[in-house]
Amino acid sequence: MDIPVRHATDDEVRFFHRHGWVRLARLVPPDTVTALRERALDHLRARDKDRAVTLVDQAFGQSRDVADGDEAFRALALSPQLGRNAVRLLHGVRDVRVQVTNLLVKEPGEHGATEFHQDFPWMPMDRSAMLTVWLALADVPADMGSLRFYSGSHRYGVLGRSFTRTGDDQLTQHPWLKDLELSPPLDLKAGDATVHHALTVHGAPANRRESTRLSFTVTYFDADALYTGTPYRQTDGLGLEVNRPFDHPRFPCPRP
Repeated sequence: MDIPVRHATDDEVRFFHRHGWVRLARLVPPDTVTALRERALDHLRARDKDRAVTLVDQAFGQSRDVADGDEAFRALALSPQLGRNAVRLLHGVRDVRVQVTNLLVKEPGEHGATEFHQDFPWMPMDRSAMLTVWLALADVPADMGSLRFYSGSHRYGVLGRSFTRTGDDQLTQHPWLKDLELSPPLDLKAGDATVHHALTVHGAPANRRESTRLSFTVTYFDADALYTGTPYRQTDGLGLEVNRPFDHPRFPCPRP
C-alpha cells in the first residue's frame, strides 16, 4: 500500500532547525486522509475506555502502536518520503527508526489541557535526535486543541519529566521558558501536520468545540541511537542490549 506524502521544502527544514517545530500544510492529500480517518474511528471505537487514571489520560485518549495492526497506518509510518523528511529535519542523521505510532483524541468535556512538556526525558535512547509528526485526520481549528510550541526550546537540552504529579509542567519547573516565543494558535486542515523535536516544549489547550480532535502521530529517532537500559514500558522485556542499536522489529526503518 502506498500512502502519498509530500516533500518538505528547504524553507520548512530551515524553520524547523531554528524553531524546533514546523507546520507542514497538506502533507497528505485530503482523499487519503478521509480513508485514514474512517480507519482511525474504527480503532478508537474498539479501544478500551477505562476510567482515566493518569495525568496523560486526563489530557487525551490514545490507541497506541496502531500501525502494528493496520496496514494503512503502517504504510504511512514507513513511507520512504516521510522517513526522508524526518532525516532532513533532524539534520546530521543518516537514517531513522519508528519509535511509536499513535491515534490521539481530545474529547470535549472529557479531556483537559495537555500540559507543556518535552517528549524526550522518558526515553531509553542515548541521543535526543527524535521528532514527532502530528497529522490532523480531520480539521483541527485552534480552539479544538492544536499543539503550541515554545520556539527554540529544543536548544536548551533535557529539562526534566512532566506528567509525574500535578503542577510539574515545564513552565512551573522553568518559568524562564515564558521569555521564549510561543507559537501562534494554529488552524489545521485535515492532512496538515505539525512536526516537533523531542526536546521542544509543547502543549495544547482543551478542546472547546463539540466534536472530537483526531490525529495520527508517528515518532522517529536516530537509527544509530544506542539503548541505555532506562526502564520504559515499550522496551522492557524486548531483549535489547545496553549500548547497542535498536535492531528489533518493533523499531523499523522506513525503506524505499
